[in-house]
Amino acid sequence: MTNRITELFNIKYPVIQAGMIWASGWKLASAVSNEGGLGIIGAGSMYPEVLREHIQKCKKATTKPFAVNVPMLYPNLEEIMQIIIEEGVEIVFTSAGNPKTWTGYLQEKGIKVVHVVSSVKFALKAEQAGVDAIVAEGFEAGGHNGRDETTTFTLIPMVKEQIKIPLIAAGGIATGRGMLAAMVLGADAVQVGSRFVASHEASSHQAFKEMVVKAQEGDTMLTLKELAPVRLLKNHFFEEIQELYSKNPSKEDLITLLGRARAKKGMFEGDLDEGELEIGQIAGLIHDIKPAAEILHDMIREFEEAKAEVAAL
Repeated sequence: MTNRITELFNIKYPVIQAGMIWASGWKLASAVSNEGGLGIIGAGSMYPEVLREHIQKCKKATTKPFAVNVPMLYPNLEEIMQIIIEEGVEIVFTSAGNPKTWTGYLQEKGIKVVHVVSSVKFALKAEQAGVDAIVAEGFEAGGHNGRDETTTFTLIPMVKEQIKIPLIAAGGIATGRGMLAAMVLGADAVQVGSRFVASHEASSHQAFKEMVVKAQEGDTMLTLKELAPVRLLKNHFFEEIQELYSKNPSKEDLITLLGRARAKKGMFEGDLDEGELEIGQIAGLIHDIKPAAEILHDMIREFEEAKAEVAAL
């Protein structure tokens, strides 16, 4: 299965495991990379030296390519980038910021740069900034999301129409059939987050993984748009947000309720009541917790089966 993305990253399958906070450490990234996908370490929940440790452990666990995802709102951004360069990371996914800031600098060091966007406007800006590829993420995705609320099914062909560089589809993709649909719409690869949360290697708490598996249609919702739109599983904390909204809160009221470390409390420590539980709408199609290798191979098998079914029509 060779295309622009597999050649760009030197991987076997055009499947990228998303760099998610509190879920994607070295164990998950190396497991996905070892099976032919591209594993990503999510730096967004790591102090700089913790990230260094994860990179070093990942290099020992796999000889295959892997990446680091860096939210560009990170407070220790310069230190993070220096660690990435020192440790010889060859692929960086940037998000939540201006791609112009670091793309050229990283590329001068021989690093491939991919930027995550949620609209055609930002896809064009990322291409102009010189990134090697783009992740276009639809409204279905878990965690922090775009303000335009454009779904993956709509976003991918719109972005494809406007850009020339390789395109990776994200948001609402957890199956081989979803992968095929995204690629028919114009994607060169898919980025998968929520499905890999429900894996043995994900560093998220077991209780959170089990709640993801139990989730059904309608159990997630986008909220906190005044701060940074985020898709959450509905729990007691989510209900508190809804109650506060009924009182026409100020931005400061929302910040006070959110407090600090809500995501860590929910996804990493397993507080299913008071924690922030970030997951995508596709959780309703996730029914079990499995090894990452099995998840990847199931996707590829279903992709090939679905492609054969379509060819037979």
